[in-house]
Amino acid sequence: MHSRNETRSFKIGALPIGGGAPVSVQSMANAEPHDAEALVRQVESCAALGCDLMRLTVPDVEAAKTLGEVKRRTSIPLVADIHFDYRCALAAIEAGVDALRLNPGNIGARDRVQAVARAAKERGVPIRIGVNLGSVEKDLAPDFSKGAQYLRQAIPEALVKSAMRHVKLLEDEDFRDIVISVKASNVADTLASYRLLAEVTDCPLHLGVTEAGTLLPGTVRSSVALGILLAEGLGDTIRVSLTDAPEREVRVGTEILRSLGMKPAGPSITSCPTCGRTKADVFKVAARVEEELEKLYLKMGRPEGFPHVAVMGCVVNGPGEAKGADVALCGGNGEFLLYVKGKQVCKVAEDDAAAEVIKHVVLA
Repeated sequence: MHSRNETRSFKIGALPIGGGAPVSVQSMANAEPHDAEALVRQVESCAALGCDLMRLTVPDVEAAKTLGEVKRRTSIPLVADIHFDYRCALAAIEAGVDALRLNPGNIGARDRVQAVARAAKERGVPIRIGVNLGSVEKDLAPDFSKGAQYLRQAIPEALVKSAMRHVKLLEDEDFRDIVISVKASNVADTLASYRLLAEVTDCPLHLGVTEAGTLLPGTVRSSVALGILLAEGLGDTIRVSLTDAPEREVRVGTEILRSLGMKPAGPSITSCPTCGRTKADVFKVAARVEEELEKLYLKMGRPEGFPHVAVMGCVVNGPGEAKGADVALCGGNGEFLLYVKGKQVCKVAEDDAAAEVIKHVVLA
């Protein structure tokens, strides 16, 4: 592990960003942007899993007003995602948002950039500049008719030049609380882009692989790219972009940081891959136990020495694993044997298994 890259320091709401602060995990709501109830549920569901920061799209001024209601009813900082219409940015700031995500170059003339920068500075609202290959200006866009060797260099250069062009627009207005992302849709371009960006700016970096894919390929691509960059000391905040629920993004992002020792280890769960001997739905029960343990762990304030849990599918390895776990389930025919501290306590129905584990973890 390399030492952390030195970056500017400021806060998004109460959350420290840059300057060596812990790397934060964020996600983006995909509920309808005018549905406050659905947005509140989604933000709080992600917060319960350890999400530090949530982004909400603001396609119009009415959505900015909805964001204000969501802000009043949720517990983590919110970022307004703005494209093209500077009035949406101003409305989001007025509604109390904690940060903006926009590209100053696509919101119009200089007076509009000035208006947003001044309002954001007055309210202490940082701005993330987010550049993807699809949003690079035409004069910077690579020529995709050329070969792979050319593109390996041209794509990172285009992303970084675009980002720094947007940075200059804000810094010309004496605005410096800036986070930058330069996301590509594959690992190699992502690595090259962020490495190049880190050479030319001290702004905090938001890491991500854009449009990474569905759960499995998206998790792998994001884990490889973000893991390498974080191990090199780059990155102040991350998002794992999946074609899946935001809660899944939070779980994967959290596990990436845990795997690198950048977050406490969290709940320890042993679960078997199952085989033909299995007569209970271990997949479903293990996933439910894992989700509920994570929520309990966070609710308890991330305690050290959190109980170790095992979820096993049959009697071959189950009892042995149970002896090494604080609480364990060993699958039977549509039910589980529950062990506490290596001793069999009772039988539980499959549908009740996760709740029983949580009950005994609390007592352990």
